[in-house]
Amino acid sequence: MLVNILMLCVGLAVLVISADKFVYGASAFARNLGLPPMLIGLTIVAMGSSAPEMFVAATASMEGMNDTAIGNVLGSNIANITLILGITALLGAISVSSKTLKREVPLMLAATVLAGYLIHDGFLTRVEGVILVVAFLLVMGGFIYQALSNKEADPLDAELDSEIPKGVPTFNAIMWIIIGIVFLPLSAGWMVDGAVGIAKIYGLSDLVIGLTIIAVGTSLPELAACIAGVLKKEHDLAIGNIVGSNLFNILAVLAIPGLISPGEVDATAVNRDFYMVLGTSAALAVLVLSSGAKRQLTPWHGVLLLLTFVAYQYVVFNAS
Repeated sequence: MLVNILMLCVGLAVLVISADKFVYGASAFARNLGLPPMLIGLTIVAMGSSAPEMFVAATASMEGMNDTAIGNVLGSNIANITLILGITALLGAISVSSKTLKREVPLMLAATVLAGYLIHDGFLTRVEGVILVVAFLLVMGGFIYQALSNKEADPLDAELDSEIPKGVPTFNAIMWIIIGIVFLPLSAGWMVDGAVGIAKIYGLSDLVIGLTIIAVGTSLPELAACIAGVLKKEHDLAIGNIVGSNLFNILAVLAIPGLISPGEVDATAVNRDFYMVLGTSAALAVLVLSSGAKRQLTPWHGVLLLLTFVAYQYVVFNAS
């Protein structure tokens, strides 16, 4: 038991650190190439925040643990909105003024609906994995076009510019990219093995371990980014971290088990957990897109989100 806990904790710590260093190196390298901050933020930084989920999903899928991979996607998206955004909102009211972000939120909701349609029959096939990848590439293409062609001032652009590393030598940036690529899969393997060992001891299913321990663990980079964003009064960036991560999780990460190990999806994930993802995503969309409210996400919303997270965890563990 102690060995499993140690593997889980060490794997999680190395996973979070290596993901952070990978994003640091990749975004610094992209800045050195002269790419716009908006483009770097919407692509490299957003994908980097989902790197833990990607590598955990790949590791679990290669070990035949599709339910853990799918549970990680669904659980991470739920945790990002209810736990991470809930904690962030407690630090102060959050407003959203970025037009870019308000275009990104409907995409996240549409991607969630697409994923639900593909898994509603209880299977995730390789063809459906390809569909998710194609949708992901289309979204990425849209972001790139938007970042390169948009001439209007956007608050998110300034916030992203302040977060992307400046003055990092290209050699150093490439070294951090390599370090991240090496340690991300290693740490993901340690984390999955430790979580599986704990799950077996307590009789938890692969789905539950993916929805809970692994999902919360892989969401820690978003927690750090959101808290930092709010403390710096970069509200659009804080919300953007959540929206971007959830969008990439539901398209790019969910595609991984379909491509590597297509097969049956746990009925509970389809009939309970997906609808939780859809409900929380819709609630976030309403909060972000609503008009007339100077401060759209208040500490009271944060309390409600955290209570939702606790209630969901209770239901998951009670039903296992």
